[in-house]
Amino acid sequence: MIELDRAPASPDSMSPGLSSAGAKAVLVGAPSPPALPFDVVESKIHAPAVLPGTVSRTALVNRLRAAGAFPFLLVVAPAGYGKTTLLSQWAHRDARPFAWVSIDERDNDPTVLLRHVAAALARAEPVPSTALGALRPNGERTWAKALPRLAEALASRESPFVLVLDGADVLEGDAASAVGTLVEEVPAGSMIALSGRVLPDLPIAALRAGGPLLEIGPYELAFSRREAEVLIRSAGINPSEVEIDDLVERTEGWAAGLYLAALESRDFHGNENGKPRETLEIRGDDRYLADYFRSEYLSQQTPERLTFLRRTSVLTSMSGPLCDAVLQTRDSGLELAAIEKANLFLVPLDRHRGWYRYHRLFRDLLLRELEEHEPELVPVLNQRAADWYESKGDAESTLDYAYAAGNTDSAAQILSAIAMTVCCGGRVTEVEAWLAGFDDEGQLERYPVVAVNGSRIHALRGRADQAERWLAAAERGVTNAEDGIRTRACFSVVHAVMCADGPKRMLSDAGSALADLPPGHAWHPSALLVQGAAYLLLGDDERAQPVLGAAAEAAERASRTETQALSLGEQSLLATRRDDHDEAEALAQEALHLIEEGGLAGYATSALAIAASARALLRHGQWDEARRQLTIAQRLAPNLTNALPWLAVQVRLELVRAYLTLRDRESALGLLAEVKQIRRLRPDLGVLCDELAKLQIEVEAMPQPTAGGNSGLTRAELRLLPLLSTHLSFREIGERLFVSRNTIKTQAISVYRKLGVSSRSDAIARAAEVGLVEGAPPAPVPLGQDLQSAAS
Repeated sequence: MIELDRAPASPDSMSPGLSSAGAKAVLVGAPSPPALPFDVVESKIHAPAVLPGTVSRTALVNRLRAAGAFPFLLVVAPAGYGKTTLLSQWAHRDARPFAWVSIDERDNDPTVLLRHVAAALARAEPVPSTALGALRPNGERTWAKALPRLAEALASRESPFVLVLDGADVLEGDAASAVGTLVEEVPAGSMIALSGRVLPDLPIAALRAGGPLLEIGPYELAFSRREAEVLIRSAGINPSEVEIDDLVERTEGWAAGLYLAALESRDFHGNENGKPRETLEIRGDDRYLADYFRSEYLSQQTPERLTFLRRTSVLTSMSGPLCDAVLQTRDSGLELAAIEKANLFLVPLDRHRGWYRYHRLFRDLLLRELEEHEPELVPVLNQRAADWYESKGDAESTLDYAYAAGNTDSAAQILSAIAMTVCCGGRVTEVEAWLAGFDDEGQLERYPVVAVNGSRIHALRGRADQAERWLAAAERGVTNAEDGIRTRACFSVVHAVMCADGPKRMLSDAGSALADLPPGHAWHPSALLVQGAAYLLLGDDERAQPVLGAAAEAAERASRTETQALSLGEQSLLATRRDDHDEAEALAQEALHLIEEGGLAGYATSALAIAASARALLRHGQWDEARRQLTIAQRLAPNLTNALPWLAVQVRLELVRAYLTLRDRESALGLLAEVKQIRRLRPDLGVLCDELAKLQIEVEAMPQPTAGGNSGLTRAELRLLPLLSTHLSFREIGERLFVSRNTIKTQAISVYRKLGVSSRSDAIARAAEVGLVEGAPPAPVPLGQDLQSAAS
């Protein structure tokens, strides 16, 4: 039996998505074998059958079918990547005849190897009798005499062909040299394909430099999401879309890992009715995967290499110097190179063989083995890694390893120093992952600076209860903090951000913080922003403007992009209040640019600038783009809660104004309801309360939408509005817009109804009030062309 990757228990031979290599021998080539003057093992010279249900590798097969200019193909990957399956599918779909040899240890006798190669070639096209005769069992070094003749026969073949040597990585010495000779004689249009877990014993570097060489490795063999889903569902598992995405990421597209994960779920995690569970989770130390790794790889390693693998598994990425520091040894770089050469699930991270990482699932198992065999070393190894990264000035990596080592003092100190920078740089989820390690009352009180950072992030993410809990813990712990004054100042900033006691207390807290925070402090730009927002809530626009400007400048100097973008958004609101729409638009666009460049599109604080930009787009009549921006802002708005009440209300009021312009009563009312809910928890929000009352009146004055209708103006109606303010008749407007007079009349009636008016002049006046058109009065129109005459 020919088995994929030569592994008797390989999942490739078990999976319905990965064809068994020897279940049914199928010859790809001539229908009848020729008579040979020597014996061969018939099962070794058959291409494996492609079983029903096998996941089709269409893209890769098509790539191979089109690779006629490449005389030499290498398919090299660890076990379970479906190398044999791919080659078999290719053999059954390519127009050229295939000569197939499944290599095993016996083929290290070059005579045995060449006999099987000759036999496989003879099935596709006759091989000269001189080449076959030279392989008769009639003396020593038969292969040395036969090799030149077989190579000559190979070079002179008239029809293009493909010779597959599956498992060629086991060949060495004279057998490998014989293959090298054959490779050099491949005629144009034909190919020799070698597959294996590691590179074959051939001068690969010279072959790469000497001519066309096609190489396919783990990256190319990895299953796509679609292929992974087909494989998983064929195993009787029905996971969600998110779970499939997660599984593909965890397995990195490794076919065996995908299939074993499905089997694990089906066989060991059934529900109480005995049916497979509907969710998929996977770790490399799960039963099936652990058995596979141990039998196929770990059992074949030396004790020294096993020790190296286990101890370096604490590292998320590895280099020779880092491993030397962690293991307190030398020559780790050479060991990493040897592991890479052995294709031991080591993933290179650069082109210079400087940095590597283990496959995620393989690392899971190695970590479990380390914890079982040498648990006392886990904190030691992590602390050595932390020390190494600290010496390199890499604070984030130092933090990760310090925490893994149990050195919470060091981790807390680093986290407190970098949290603001990382968060404002678009990586808040990373900060949240660090903070999760401190989420208990004892830790929070012990590290109040961490607690106050966490409280700020919880507030920005809309988690009011968490923000208040962390802030209370910071307040209890700040009495023991060495830098108590600065910590209290940061506490005041967060308390001001949450505006629990109204804008006057917000202003007082911000002023207190600024008194104790020097300009170079990480929290100084945030304190300025909050102070400017407090002035704005109090209606003191003259003081708000310079403070918000200073906040934006300070944030820019400190690379606090989130704070800078929000400061610009607040200034845009002030410019709109002054009716300086050009300035408002410029500030909003500058903020949007920062949001895009800084990776802040998913931050709720970005909603203000996006909403302000949408209103500017409406003023320019760019309705489609404005609606797109409004949709984005509304998606972010749910994360703006009473944890950040002033910004939550500001954003929603801006959206209400936009929907007023669009005459979308339903959307405006929904947002107003959300504002009222926030006000029930935070009633004192200064001038925003007055703005809310005015908008409530305007929205309620809007006409009710008809049953089943859309209260907002359509694209065609918005296009019509500016033309209604001209002297043109309905017929002339229709000619300009390439539609009929009746169509224009119908659209006009709909516009009048939605604007709550009954004449053309009133429609233009109302449209000017809400910013849909410029405020100039309409020119006289021909008698009978207003709504009443047209309708009659």
